[in-house]
Amino acid sequence: MLPQSGKHGVKLKKVRISGVGEVKLERSSRARHICLTVRPFAGVRIAVPRGVSYRSAEQVARAKLPWLKKQLAKAASMERMALELEKTHPIDSRNARKLLVVRLQELSRKYGFAYNRVFIRNQKTRWGSCSANNNISLNLQLIRLPAELMDYVIFHELVHTRIKNHSQAFWEQLNQLVGEAKALDRKLNEYPLLQPADRAREAD
Repeated sequence: MLPQSGKHGVKLKKVRISGVGEVKLERSSRARHICLTVRPFAGVRIAVPRGVSYRSAEQVARAKLPWLKKQLAKAASMERMALELEKTHPIDSRNARKLLVVRLQELSRKYGFAYNRVFIRNQKTRWGSCSANNNISLNLQLIRLPAELMDYVIFHELVHTRIKNHSQAFWEQLNQLVGEAKALDRKLNEYPLLQPADRAREAD
């Protein structure tokens, strides 16, 4: 299949690989090496750096066939979980925003953190973030997580108001607040961030 123009003028090529299905190869000016990603409801994407041929990227994908199959199985499991959450835990957006803001305020006051502004968004790639100006963004989908994981994400961003990286000092301070922070981080990765409603947009 010939490359075609994708979003923002990015060249896109789609190929089918036996045992994997459709794979998107996207020319990326930011990628320094061939990068394979597998996401729920989006499938396999390969970022192809400038100067690297699509054929070379496809060969890398074929060489990593066992890994791709394993990741696709995980993605399928996360898709099922996301669909189940959609059915069992529908979100009241207004109430969810209120609850998240209140919880952020409670934890920041109790543990002496200060932040600037808070934004609650239905983000597709992050549970939360903290800007250089200490503006905190929280994902609306946090309301679907177990309480300990929702608090973990909030604490994670609050610690970023003091430490803007993921250094040892960052994790040590986070451990003081939540216990085994990296264990919680691994547990968080078991929950699908991408929701079914995003499927059509990701498939563009």
